[in-house]
Amino acid sequence: MRVLAISGKGGTGKTTLAVLLTRWLHDERSKSILAVDADPAANLGEMLGLTPGETVGAIREEMRTHAAGLPGGMTKQQFLEYKIRTGLLESPDFDFIAMGRPEGPGCYCYANNLLRDIMDTLGKNYTYVVIDNEAGMEHISRRTTRDVDHLFMVSNPTVTAVRTAGKISRLADELAVGIKEKHLIMNRVCGPLPEQVKTAIADAGLAEFCSIPEDDMLSSLDRTGEPIWPAASESMAYGVLARVLDELMPGRKA
Repeated sequence: MRVLAISGKGGTGKTTLAVLLTRWLHDERSKSILAVDADPAANLGEMLGLTPGETVGAIREEMRTHAAGLPGGMTKQQFLEYKIRTGLLESPDFDFIAMGRPEGPGCYCYANNLLRDIMDTLGKNYTYVVIDNEAGMEHISRRTTRDVDHLFMVSNPTVTAVRTAGKISRLADELAVGIKEKHLIMNRVCGPLPEQVKTAIADAGLAEFCSIPEDDMLSSLDRTGEPIWPAASESMAYGVLARVLDELMPGRKA
């Protein structure tokens, strides 16, 4: 199992990049992919062209309210694993599960613990796991992003977004969450990067992994709410990303 995670400031296009990454893995490496929407906003499924089933947040609510009334002979752990599998959407191209948002009051920590359980119980069944994280750094501080082979930090060409990527990178190092490689992706770039942005990248101790230009086709699909997955491989952004991923993860489709 190889885990690839997407993070970054909100509005930088990280979910779009998660779709493109999943599509590239499907086209070039393997169909044994688990796509995980770890963002409570939960729109990865829609961009992949799916109607999500039961979310981890909903499972959390059911465990919280019905812990004393589990089916006879079933332990809490067995019931948890059963419910997680019922929330898993299987398709010919990849499998998918969504974090979602707890509907009731209370700490969100338990839902994050369930996400870690998903990675431990389901992830080992796949060649690749792609995680679209929530915006910001909570996924690092809560250690829901851990034991990751490649962390892609997505930024648009603004100083604020680059600084957020830098904070994510530093926090990952401080907490030692087991991230093997980190990569800065500059997304939605129009022309050369401003000098202030280049300075911010250097000040953050980062190096640009790749620069993806503004893609009118993907922007149009986003505006109309249409899924990206069917047309992803035809996009200019996909072509740019594919070239660098092929060098980063060489191999043949299994």
